[in-house]
Formats: sequence, structure tokens, C-alpha cells
Amino acid sequence: MFSLIGSIQQEELTILNIYGPNAGAPRYIRQVLNDLQKDLDSHTIIVGDFNTPLSILDRSTRQKINKDIQGLNSDLEQANLIDIYRTLHPKSTEYTFFSAPHHTYSKTDHIIGSKALLNKCKTTEIITNSLSDRSAIKLELRIQKTDPEPHSFIKTEQLALEC
Repeated sequence: MFSLIGSIQQEELTILNIYGPNAGAPRYIRQVLNDLQKDLDSHTIIVGDFNTPLSILDRSTRQKINKDIQGLNSDLEQANLIDIYRTLHPKSTEYTFFSAPHHTYSKTDHIIGSKALLNKCKTTEIITNSLSDRSAIKLELRIQKTDPEPHSFIKTEQLALEC
């Protein structure tokens, strides 16, 4: 796991990158979330390859979500965390991974954040890569900065994250 802690124009931001193992990913991610619970706040974004879909739409086969993934989703909900991409694109069938042996697509890369962070999200999209079995997922944030002069306009800056 990699973490980046800092601020952008006086806005605190913590970015955690998680890579889930190929086997047992939902249980691993649940344990990581449990270990980090006290450090997660409305300024935290969790990104990475979870190696597991979080919803039925995250698989081209529309395979049901198993109990381990249901448990992970329950933990995310209890921590007041959401899949930002899925929240902004509730019906999207874009994917971040292609399995050549199975001829299936899935979205196993995720950007997770608090519901409070959602109003700072400008856009999120999946960027297809035709040279790889992986595609990037991108999030652009609105970071507002006020000019110290009276009667000034609010300026919006952008931060783009790709995993």
C-alpha cells in the first residue's frame, strides 16, 4: 500500500493506493479498511486495483456478487465510503480489465471516497488502453480557492488521479 498525504491550495488530501491480491482480494481489502478505519476521513481517497468487482455491473457476465464482496460493500457503507465512479456512472458498463483466457471484461480498479467528497468530484472516466489488458480510471477534483481580495471570483483548480 502506498499513501500520499498533503494539501492542494489549503485543501487537505490523503490518497491511498491499494493493490488487492489475485486470490482473496475482498477479504484483504476488508482487512486493510479495518486497519485504516481510524485514519479515514472526508479528505481520503482510496484508489487502486482491488482485483475484485464491487457491483454486478462491474462484470461483463453480470455474475452475482459473492458473500465476500457483499461483506466488503457492507464495510464500505459502514465506513461511509462510496465507489465514486459507480456513483457518478450508475449504469455504465465500461471496464478496466480484460481477461483473454475467459473473454470477459470487469471493473476491478476503483476510486473510493467519502460521500462528503463527492461534491468535490468534477469528472471520472475510464481511459481505454488498446495496448494492454488494463485501462486507467481517472478522477478530476474541484479544489476551490478563494482570492483574498474582496469581491473576487472563486477559482477552480483540478487534480487528476489515474490508477
